[in-house]
Amino acid sequence: MNSSDPVPRVVVGVDGSASSQAALRWAAGQARLIGGTVEAVCAWDTPSESGWAGPATEPGFDLEEARRGSAEEIRTVFGEDRPVEVREMLVRGDPSEVLVRASEGAELLVVGSRGRGGFARAMLGSVSQRCAQHAACPVVVVRPTGKEE
Repeated sequence: MNSSDPVPRVVVGVDGSASSQAALRWAAGQARLIGGTVEAVCAWDTPSESGWAGPATEPGFDLEEARRGSAEEIRTVFGEDRPVEVREMLVRGDPSEVLVRASEGAELLVVGSRGRGGFARAMLGSVSQRCAQHAACPVVVVRPTGKEE
């Protein structure tokens, strides 16, 4: 790789779920293999005037609390020893739309098989399904292992 070449980005959706944590681990491993960085994207949205505009937050949603939660999830997965550069991004918007936009120019988009709102029997969550259909790069869907599900 030439020093002027852009560093490959591996984008991963994080939401605190076991699937999300497994996806973050997988994304870091892949980024290490390709000499890339990880963009850990946490999307949030609030109710709109005409109804719910995506997964809404609790009425007392606190942006600082969300930032701390995102940082804590990354510490939970890696401890203090991150295997690659991980950039945390907290973005307002519908999670699938945010991740599809983030996939532009990325080497890979990694998502968990289902997030916090997933139905127990669902094989693929709605966000991961929409990402697989609309992302601008290849998508990897990661299932949690063991009893995390």
